[in-house]
Amino acid sequence: MHRHVKLVQLLLFVLAASAAHADPAAAQNRQRFLYVASPGVRDYVEWGGHGVLVFDIDHGHKFVKRISLAGYGVDDRGKVLNVKGICAHARSGRLYVSTLKQLIAIDLNADRVLWQKTFDKGCDRMSIAPDGSVIYLPSLENDVWYVVDAATGDEIKRLELKSKAHNTVFGTSGMRVYLAGLGSPLLSVATTDGHKIERTVGPFSAPVRPFTVNANETLLFANVNDLLGFEIADLRTNKVIHRVEVTGFAKGQPKRHGCPSHGIGLTPDEREIWLSDGYNSRVHVFDATAMPPKQVASIALREQPGWVTFTAAIDNVLAYPSTGEVIDVRTRKIVAALADEKGRPVHSEKLLEIDFVDGKPATNGDQFGVGRILP
Repeated sequence: MHRHVKLVQLLLFVLAASAAHADPAAAQNRQRFLYVASPGVRDYVEWGGHGVLVFDIDHGHKFVKRISLAGYGVDDRGKVLNVKGICAHARSGRLYVSTLKQLIAIDLNADRVLWQKTFDKGCDRMSIAPDGSVIYLPSLENDVWYVVDAATGDEIKRLELKSKAHNTVFGTSGMRVYLAGLGSPLLSVATTDGHKIERTVGPFSAPVRPFTVNANETLLFANVNDLLGFEIADLRTNKVIHRVEVTGFAKGQPKRHGCPSHGIGLTPDEREIWLSDGYNSRVHVFDATAMPPKQVASIALREQPGWVTFTAAIDNVLAYPSTGEVIDVRTRKIVAALADEKGRPVHSEKLLEIDFVDGKPATNGDQFGVGRILP
């Protein structure tokens, strides 16, 4: 029964994501917006201030509005805290932002905070189930992941892994969640049927940093410490099968994250991998139709990237490195750069697309650059 429900949820997700392309009327009434949480690079409020900034994707990424977080996402002295993650479930009308200490729920219809919950071991980069029911929220480089009711913010369960909890990705099926800690070369896989650890993947050559997963959950692409590049694991065997290194660029020491490559994403059609390179202020592009993937391009950015993700649709894809440029994936040309209402450059590692149909939130992308091609 559980598997049947999950398959139905997945079918609904895919149908909703493709609705604008299948129905000309829906496409005509569809508006695409980029939601950017700030401060999305450490606590640097000079790169977008405090709040959630909204940009019009279809009109040159023009600044639209700022959703205020005044009084939220701050410490006991009122200091603005680092934003650690962002996720959404458009059909529920919810956007979620995590900080060092809190999980915040925002009503997408009213642009207001619904609730804020504080967690005793802190918070990091979370992920939401495709059906919007639960959020897997890592503690702040601590021992546990919280399983959280997405409607209320209440804790349902804790998974104790003692791996310095950090990055979290829900698989497209909604049946499994992938959990990586800063202190372990093993990545854990949780099953949502009972919220328990099912297995581990690896070991990778070093602790796992940002990672992404293809749509059918057979391959996982991961940054690891001390590597300008990425490693690939086969999720059917749970073994690492490839190590891919960037050529033609020095590894160097980036300003942030302590990791040469911190940020990796699959284009929605799964044909390319885009990789952050902090030290060289670039993103590198790899042809993912080959195995192992082949380096094919490098794009210079205005600052050191620590993340990269994409628009959700399979065609006319745009890439969003955390440095605020908007890149046409097909031409690999920078077509815009994010700026707030004061004209300040906006940088953030926590952003995603939300589409509205007839003025109501309908579908959403994610912060991780996961694959969207199902077999």
